[in-house]
Amino acid sequence: MTSPSLNDRLSGILLHPTSLPGRFGIGDFGAKAYQFVDFLVAAGQSYWQMLPLNPTGYGDSPYQTHSAFAGNPMLINIERLVDAGYLTEADVADAPHFSDERVDFGAVNHHKRRLLNRAFANFNTGASNEQRQSFLTFCEQHDHWLDEFALFMALKEAHDLEPWQAWEDELIHRQPEALSRWRDKLGEAIEEHKYIQWRFFEQWLALKRYANERNIRIIGDIPIFVSMDSADVWANPHLFHFDEDLQPTVISGVPPDYFSETGQLWGHPLYRWEVMAQNDYAWWIERFRMAFTQADVARIDHFRGFYNYWEVPAGAETAVDGRWIYGPGAAFFHAVTDALGQVAIIAEDLGDFDEESRAGVDALQEEFGYPGMKVLQFAFAGGPNDPFLPHTYIRDCIAYTGTHDNDTIIGWYQVTSTEAERNCARRYLARDGSDIAWDLIRLAWSSVACTAVTPAQDLLSLGHEARMNTPGTVGPPNWSWRFRPGTLTDEIAQRLHDMTQVYGRLP
Repeated sequence: MTSPSLNDRLSGILLHPTSLPGRFGIGDFGAKAYQFVDFLVAAGQSYWQMLPLNPTGYGDSPYQTHSAFAGNPMLINIERLVDAGYLTEADVADAPHFSDERVDFGAVNHHKRRLLNRAFANFNTGASNEQRQSFLTFCEQHDHWLDEFALFMALKEAHDLEPWQAWEDELIHRQPEALSRWRDKLGEAIEEHKYIQWRFFEQWLALKRYANERNIRIIGDIPIFVSMDSADVWANPHLFHFDEDLQPTVISGVPPDYFSETGQLWGHPLYRWEVMAQNDYAWWIERFRMAFTQADVARIDHFRGFYNYWEVPAGAETAVDGRWIYGPGAAFFHAVTDALGQVAIIAEDLGDFDEESRAGVDALQEEFGYPGMKVLQFAFAGGPNDPFLPHTYIRDCIAYTGTHDNDTIIGWYQVTSTEAERNCARRYLARDGSDIAWDLIRLAWSSVACTAVTPAQDLLSLGHEARMNTPGTVGPPNWSWRFRPGTLTDEIAQRLHDMTQVYGRLP
């Protein structure tokens, strides 16, 4: 596969692996993922875009994770553990019946973790010398994050999954004697978490190779902030704005915008950028290095935060009473480029901007050649010069029909749009709205944008019930949507292939 270039005229599909069909209640890296790659090839696509692959925490959100480096154990395919000899058919024979349409995260986590525990036990008693050496090599290669993550997760389990700020003071403040004592006490649990990560990375990188060999490139996702209850924060408190008791003094959010009248109070700890700069952003460099191990292209969620970000006092009830603070700017991305060379980055540059902020973010993107995002669902409320209407696009952008934070196109058209927006869309498209999902896909594909992307839900013309996430809300049904086996048909692949060919986006 040639090196990915976001300047090529190509297209792709947004689908998080958890949304794939599968026997164990959640999409994973098994046969259905390989079949989806085959669907992308048949449909003439070049990109598979997904959400962060990290282990989920609060609200089961892939944007609230226990590590910016580790993989989500729930994405490990159980059948492949059987094929590799880590589990037997008898081990998995008692799998409960799970919904084909929704992920029940609690039930799935309970069952799948029990199977992973069994696989680890079988590895301990029956692994070959070659398997043991492969595991040791993995641990050595990833020790810069794996050791702290495995200890963190073992400690969480030993503390009934309480956040690290509720642990004993000696652990909160990472007293060396206490850490040494707990490492000895939790040695087997720590090794199990390392084993699970080994299985995750082996399965994911095999799937990525399969995709790359077929000229399908992976677009990953880097949230700018990390979760408060994460190994990253617990192991590196000096990199964040904490007081002497390791309580945050300020937290993340965004002011009132399209999605929320009171803004969004995200609650992440905020970086001490001046401290990070002292060692050339080493933690971030390693984070990018991991991102480009897992993916070919990285979408940076909330890219504007590198120019300026919304700082909210800790303890605030809403995000209204915050202020804009300048981020690290160009110096940060010069450090990334110096360390990693030219990397393929998509800048999520959405949201409300004042004139100065918009100019600053645009200049940052232009300097480093990072294309921004255009979302068609935002295009029909601002009149003929709306910047999301395709006739206003520059070539250096990524056109989306919608994202994981939008309704599906059908849901938008039927539920979450206004009649004025619907009328504007019909007039702009010169269509009656009866096939609105594919009308907007055609609009994105026909645009001048270098890359066009649509969520899988829109290929299937699904309604509001298939929405992936509603910003500002927590818990079900967010993140839980799955599609049924057999619904991404050959006919859909052919229809998309024809459209992709017509508009010059075939690889």
